[in-house]
Amino acid sequence: MSAVPLRSVPAGAPPRLAGVWLADQLGTAAMARVQATGHAGLDAQLPGGGWPVGAMTEVLQPAAGLHVWQLVLPALAQATDARPGAVVLVAPPYEPFAPALRAGGLDAARLCRVQTTSAAQALWAAEQALRCRDVQAVLAWLPQAAPESLRRLQLAAAQMGQLLWVFRPARARQQASPAPLRLWVEAADGSGGAQLQVQVLKRRGPPMEQALVLPASHAALARALAASAARGEGRRALQQPARPAVVLPLAAWRDRLPGGGVQHALDRMAIAANPH
Repeated sequence: MSAVPLRSVPAGAPPRLAGVWLADQLGTAAMARVQATGHAGLDAQLPGGGWPVGAMTEVLQPAAGLHVWQLVLPALAQATDARPGAVVLVAPPYEPFAPALRAGGLDAARLCRVQTTSAAQALWAAEQALRCRDVQAVLAWLPQAAPESLRRLQLAAAQMGQLLWVFRPARARQQASPAPLRLWVEAADGSGGAQLQVQVLKRRGPPMEQALVLPASHAALARALAASAARGEGRRALQQPARPAVVLPLAAWRDRLPGGGVQHALDRMAIAANPH
């Protein structure tokens, strides 16, 4: 038997072997399929340079529904433009805002919204959607999911090779998760909702030391939101004497709605409203 020559490595450094991942290395695209996020800064921090395809991405948030579409819309637009398949929303807290989705490149006709009345129904619907060949991506809001239930979803996504995002509340941050990618997402301090702060809690690679700040919406999306606000102001102007409109940040507008909620799943970065 002939001897296999050893490659020289720095003293004290572990050998770098092809196909072997070391924990101090960020995972590469060769190890898994990915879908670009549409946010260059975020791609640079994710293994392979994008959202994992065939694996779960768990997104933790202080409030359900906020910033979801700004985070995932660019990737969904690219994915649905490249290949057929539905995007299934399981138990979303708010109705998607179709005009803004279209402005971001996602045809709202590709969406399938599943409303449920219990956590068990939501989990069942998410798993069935993942096992459907006509489904390209699943977004599921599962605040009460147990780790074993999440493992079933992770397995289904891996078997069918689909994009899967699971959105959970802040309290889940202290719980174990089978998701290979786990993020904490909230509005950046002092931005009035105009920017997102993303912290990678878990990834195939070294810990992320500093949170990443991303724009909350791209130019086309911002134009669609502004146009929608302008149309709404125009309709109100026809019904009552004109009064000066003030552009409020998302947080201020949300406080003016009954119960502090929002009307659509897509956050409105700035919307015309009367302060009086």
